[in-house]
Amino acid sequence: MKIKIVNKSKHDLPSYSTTASAGMDLRANLEESVILKPMQRALIPTGLFIEIPVGYEAQIRPRSGLAINKGIGILNSPGTIDADYRGEICIILINFSNEDFIIKDGDRICQMVIAKHEKAEWLNVDDLEKTERGHGGFGHTGN
Repeated sequence: MKIKIVNKSKHDLPSYSTTASAGMDLRANLEESVILKPMQRALIPTGLFIEIPVGYEAQIRPRSGLAINKGIGILNSPGTIDADYRGEICIILINFSNEDFIIKDGDRICQMVIAKHEKAEWLNVDDLEKTERGHGGFGHTGN
């Protein structure tokens, strides 16, 4: 699949780290470093603009290494970039740790996955099919 991209950053285009990678790392595009204090969030620009085909989305997900090693996550994760969005891709990072975290220009801050999706059409009915679980909610299965 080919996706149109405008790169206004100082960095190479996103790429897959291995042949089996599902996500591409995105990099911070900053004039100066950003200090993210504990429990603080910030919108970090990437300098990237994309045109996704209709029927697809770009999903923005945390990087596992940043999450486990530094406590850095992404709010609204996974974030969705719709096919009709043409603005800059910016990432909402949050520092869940107890220490300041410095984001520098060029740092890999998240990963992006391109995924196909379906459009739902509602079918208004009076009853739903019965299942073993039924009305059981969070924790209902014991896990």
